[in-house]
Amino acid sequence: MQTQLADFIKNTTEGREADEILRKCVHCGFCTATCPTYQLLGDELDGPRGRIYLIKQLLEGQAVSAKTQLHLDRCLTCRACETTCPSGVQYSRLADIGRQLVEQRVARPASTRLVRWALRELVPRTGLFGAAMCAGRMVRGVLPQKLKDKVPEARPAGNWPTPRHVRRMIVLAGCVQPSMAPSINAAAARVLDAVGISLYEVGGAGCCGAVRFHLHDVEGARGEARRNIDAWWPAIAAGEVEAIVMTASGCGTQVKDYAHLLADDPAYARKAERIVSLMRDISEVVAAEAERLRAALTGGSSGAASHAPEGHLPAVAFHAPCTLQHGLGIRGVVESLLDACGHRLVPVRDAHLCCGSAGTYSILQPELSERLRERKVDGLTVAEPQVIATANIGCLTHLQAGTALPVRHWIELVDQRLSATRGV
Repeated sequence: MQTQLADFIKNTTEGREADEILRKCVHCGFCTATCPTYQLLGDELDGPRGRIYLIKQLLEGQAVSAKTQLHLDRCLTCRACETTCPSGVQYSRLADIGRQLVEQRVARPASTRLVRWALRELVPRTGLFGAAMCAGRMVRGVLPQKLKDKVPEARPAGNWPTPRHVRRMIVLAGCVQPSMAPSINAAAARVLDAVGISLYEVGGAGCCGAVRFHLHDVEGARGEARRNIDAWWPAIAAGEVEAIVMTASGCGTQVKDYAHLLADDPAYARKAERIVSLMRDISEVVAAEAERLRAALTGGSSGAASHAPEGHLPAVAFHAPCTLQHGLGIRGVVESLLDACGHRLVPVRDAHLCCGSAGTYSILQPELSERLRERKVDGLTVAEPQVIATANIGCLTHLQAGTALPVRHWIELVDQRLSATRGV
């Protein structure tokens, strides 16, 4: 795609990056086949190719309007189009650049600005969000259904093993997961403890920065990235940890971009690159210890995983979050681990499509989000599973609001299987 960038953007870092991305696009339209919003709305401007044209026009100096903003707002940034694109177009980076520019040029209504400000200031603050979640649970029984859906019932975390192994890894607590589902990181700690790895959280690390970044507060996102790096760095510099583990694939995708986000920061660029090299999704860590996991499941025997309780294990439909399969490029790993634990994995229709959660999208675009969730739940339940598993707290909460089936993080299912093996 040929471009003639306007003077205001031509010689900037963003302009050079956008120009390179645009020139890779060959207008083939393969991306529209996997775009959730195009599938729903059938409008070219609500698909990647149409949005690319809108951003191109913006970068070439043409006027933008609220209509441009609307079509860019409707994008989930699920990155399914990147997985499909034969030319390697980094659409999500282009969309980030375009959205930032549109945000500067098109004023939003005061009510919309207030909602977005509240999300930026509440969600990333772990303590404040936790207090709000606690208050919500106290009055959950009288809340309207839409609000009740955002306040999941508390599940006890269970014990967190005392660090006792030579091998150690840090896990990100995140911003919403500690109060919404503390059971996830605790389950991850127990599973890794069973394979000889101690997992622990570091005080001072919090939100990965994704919420602020996708609400156009790039400097705020950079600040949160720096804070996390500062919290993790002493243990990294001392050689005490071998990985930074993510149990929410959405956080993993954001942390994976720290090197890009801080590329122009001389104090943090190299540290950010080091963090990216150490970052691992929990599925990658567990998969690398498959033999030890198998031994833990069999009580140390050398045979295949014990199938004594297999008939009692629920059939599982796995929802691969967009951040896992498209953002991190991890596919099939979790399914293999659940299979190794004795679960029967059922087929999922349109497994590549987004569930509609997408961070704050479910709040800012509720109608589209609910329609996407309905389609996703239909695809997940077509083979009548007994439980739905996923790998991201946002997807988990969003899907649970659309089905009576239990929705769990997959690491919790592995933890339950290990507990059953031990007779706990």
